[in-house]
Amino acid sequence: MTNPHSHTDEDLIALLQTDSDKAIDLIFRQYYKICHLSAIRIVKDEHIAEDLVQEVFLELWKKRGRHVINTALKAYLRRSVVNRSLNYIRDLKIKFDEEDKIPNTSSSEEGALKGLETEELEAKIHHAINGLPERCRVVFTLSRFEDMSYQQIADELNISIKTVENQISKALKILRVAVNPYLK
Repeated sequence: MTNPHSHTDEDLIALLQTDSDKAIDLIFRQYYKICHLSAIRIVKDEHIAEDLVQEVFLELWKKRGRHVINTALKAYLRRSVVNRSLNYIRDLKIKFDEEDKIPNTSSSEEGALKGLETEELEAKIHHAINGLPERCRVVFTLSRFEDMSYQQIADELNISIKTVENQISKALKILRVAVNPYLK
């Protein structure tokens, strides 16, 4: 029996094109644990994290013949899991926000106005994060939502710490511009 961790990313990606069932099995064995831990850090629920990771692997299998992976497989899968987890939280928040929009006759106009401003600000921040350039968004997400150090991010994405610092700085500048009208 072969060790599932003995395959390189290049081997696995090539195998995905020719023998997708075997490739998915090997990729799953090699990267499930790290993907699951990434999802748990964000959604804080083991069962939901399992579902999200399985969705990522299912999506990889569905797109196996048409999908081009230009980065390290581990980084690609973690980014996919982080994005899916963040989307899950966003969708869950939208669901709860919709429930909160049920009119409350006892709330004052001032409270309602503050709630709308907060809702707008949250939407603006989320939109700004989603609008970041891909590398910038991934670095920012790993830093802020997965609590990874700059060194861990640099190692994970195979980039320099200086690049991580620059990407975080770039993200924060973009976010400041997006929220500036709400800070006045």
